[in-house]
Amino acid sequence: MARQEAKKDVVIVGLGWTGSIMGIELAQEGLEIVALERGRDQHTVPEFKYPNQIDELKYGVRFKNMQHPAQQTVTVRRNLDETALPYRNMGSFLPANGVGGAGTHWNGHTWRPQEVEFHLRSYIRDRWGEQIIPEDMTIADYPVSYAELEPFFTQFDKVAGISGYAGNLNGQIREGGNPFEAPRSEDYPMPPHPATYDSAKFGEAARALGYHPFTMPAGIASTAYTNPYGMQMGPCNFCGFCERYGCYQYSKASPQTAILDALKRYPNFSYRTHAEVLRVEKSADGKTATGVTYFDEATQEEVFQPADIVIMSSYQLNNVHLMLVSGIGQPYDPATGEGVTGKNYAYQITGGTTLFFKDEIFNPFVGHGANATVIDDFGMNQNDFGALGFIGGSYLFSGTFNGQPIRSMPLPTGTAAWGAAWKEGIGEWYGHSMTIATHGSVMSYRTHSLDLDPTYRDRHGRPLMRMTYDWNDNELNMEAYLTGQIEKFVDFLKPDAVARGHKLPGAHYDVRPYQSTHNTGGHIMSETPDTGVVNKFSQVWGMHNVFACGAGNFVQNTQYNPTGLVGALAYHTAHAIRTQYLSNPRPLV
Repeated sequence: MARQEAKKDVVIVGLGWTGSIMGIELAQEGLEIVALERGRDQHTVPEFKYPNQIDELKYGVRFKNMQHPAQQTVTVRRNLDETALPYRNMGSFLPANGVGGAGTHWNGHTWRPQEVEFHLRSYIRDRWGEQIIPEDMTIADYPVSYAELEPFFTQFDKVAGISGYAGNLNGQIREGGNPFEAPRSEDYPMPPHPATYDSAKFGEAARALGYHPFTMPAGIASTAYTNPYGMQMGPCNFCGFCERYGCYQYSKASPQTAILDALKRYPNFSYRTHAEVLRVEKSADGKTATGVTYFDEATQEEVFQPADIVIMSSYQLNNVHLMLVSGIGQPYDPATGEGVTGKNYAYQITGGTTLFFKDEIFNPFVGHGANATVIDDFGMNQNDFGALGFIGGSYLFSGTFNGQPIRSMPLPTGTAAWGAAWKEGIGEWYGHSMTIATHGSVMSYRTHSLDLDPTYRDRHGRPLMRMTYDWNDNELNMEAYLTGQIEKFVDFLKPDAVARGHKLPGAHYDVRPYQSTHNTGGHIMSETPDTGVVNKFSQVWGMHNVFACGAGNFVQNTQYNPTGLVGALAYHTAHAIRTQYLSNPRPLV
C-alpha cells in the first residue's frame, strides 16, 4: 500500500516554467502547495556555476541536463502501418530533467503568435474558403483570443525579462521592430541586444532586398534588470553557452533566475525532488481528482499525495502520457478520429543554408541563444495560402547562437567528414561562415497523435507513449518555398561556398538529428469537450479540479518558439483560478 502524505490545497506536477508560475501565483493566495519534480534540484549556484557548467562534452554532447531514455521515453512510428520502436538515444528533441525543466537549457527565443494563429481555421475559411484545407488536416480555432491573452503575454515578458523592440505598440507600427507582430500594450522590458557580424550582415541584405529586419526578442538580459517578483538579472556577456546549459551569469530567463528563489520564500510552498508522478488519482465518480501517486526515489516506494487541486505542468510529452495512464479524457484513436487525449500532436519544421566567405571573419565563440536578426515577411499573416499551395508560415533569421567548439564546425558541401581532409577543412573554414535558417509552423493532422504503446513499458510497468508522426507534404512544400527565399540572399551575398540543410520533398521524419524541443498538442484547448481535453482556462473537461498547462494545449503549432505562449497561458490559467475558481470550485466553462 502506498504511503500517504498530509493533504495539500494544491499539488503541482513538474517544476519548470509553468509549475513555477502556478506555484508563485497560487502561493500568493495563501494556499498550501507542494510541487513534485522527477529530477534533481538545480540552482544557479552551485549547479550552474562557472566554469563547471560550460563543459560542452558533459552538457552539450552527453546531455547532463536532459531526460534520459532510461528514465522515460516514447516509441515512434511514422504512420499507422508501422510498428513503433523506442526512442533510445536523445536526438530530435531534448526534454529536460530537474527543477527548472526545459527553461534551464532553452535558447531564450520568446515570441507571441500572430493574431491569425489563434483563429486559423476561421481566417482560412473567411479568406480562401475551407476547400483549401487538406482533408486530413485537423486545424482549429483556439477558444481564447490574442486580445484576451495580451495582458498575460505582457506579464510573462516582465517576469522573464525579455529584451527587444516592439514593432506594433498599441497599433502603431515602429521602424526597427517587427511590423507583422500582434499589437503590444507595452514595449519590451529591456532594449534589444547588439548584433554580431553575421546578424548585422543578414540585416543589411534583408533591407536591400526590401524586407523588414528586426532583432529577435530574447529571454536574455541586455541590461541589469529586476522583475516584478524582485528577482535580478545581469546583462549577458555573449559567452555562447545557452542552448543545453544553465546560465551561470543570471542573464538567461529561467525559472531559477525569474521565479524560484522568490517562490521558495513562501512558507506555504514546498517541493520534493526525485518524485516521479505515476498517475492522477480520481474520485469514485471520476468527476474530480483526489491527488496524485508518485514514486519516491529515496525510499523506493509509491506515495499518495492528496490535494484539492491538481496542476499538471510537466513537459508536454509527460503531461499527455500521465493523462493517458490516468484515464483523463477519452484516448484519441487516429484510425477513427474519435477521442481527444493524444490528439493533434505537432512539431516544428526547420532548415538552414550556411554561407562560407574566405575573406570574412565571423567569431563563432561570440553569441547568445537568441542572438539573431529576423525577417517575418514570410509569416503566417503574409502568405497567400491559396496561391502558394500550403498553409503555414516561418521566420528567417541569422546569428550566432552557440560558441561551443565541438558543435560549431560547419563545412561546405563536399568536404570530408573525418580524417586529415576534415581537419584541413576545419582549418580553412572555421570562423568564416554564417547561417540563414527557417523556423516554420506545423499543422495538426488526423494521424499525428500520441497514444499508449501496446508492447513497450517503462520501469514502473506503465505502457510507454507511442508517437505517430511524419513530415506532411504541406510543411515540405512550405520548406521548399522558404529555401527559395533564402536563395535570394545567397545570390545577393555571393559566398565562396554553400552548405544546404533543408528537408526535401518526400522527406520522412528522422529522430536522430536534433531539430527542436518544440513538441506540442495532445491535451489541446477546445470550445467543447468532444473536440479537446481542456477549456480556455486549461481546465480539464469533466474534471474541474485538474488543470493542464504547457505546449500540450496548442491546437496546432505556430511558426514561433512556444515558450511565450506557454507562459501567457499559464498566467491566464492562474488568474482564472485566483479570480473565479477558488471562491466557487466548479467548471469555469
